[in-house]
Amino acid sequence: MLMKQYAIDIADIKIKDEELLTNQFFKHPQLSQESICIEGKNQDGIINFFGTIHYNLFNKLAVFEMHGFEKTAPEEIN
Repeated sequence: MLMKQYAIDIADIKIKDEELLTNQFFKHPQLSQESICIEGKNQDGIINFFGTIHYNLFNKLAVFEMHGFEKTAPEEIN
């Protein structure tokens, strides 16, 4: 039920400050973490997921640890 409530198409996902995050990946490719915001859109509006991404590029692993989210209804966007 929860997964259906926040279902977002991959094409509608945007990582805010992705350039900054990419620079950090190259500076610390082995193991690091960064605070990020992932923005997704679906029929219910925009959902921002806030959290920390933990990554290890050598092993091609990443885990997003969600700390919270905010939801904006479609009528609030316009």
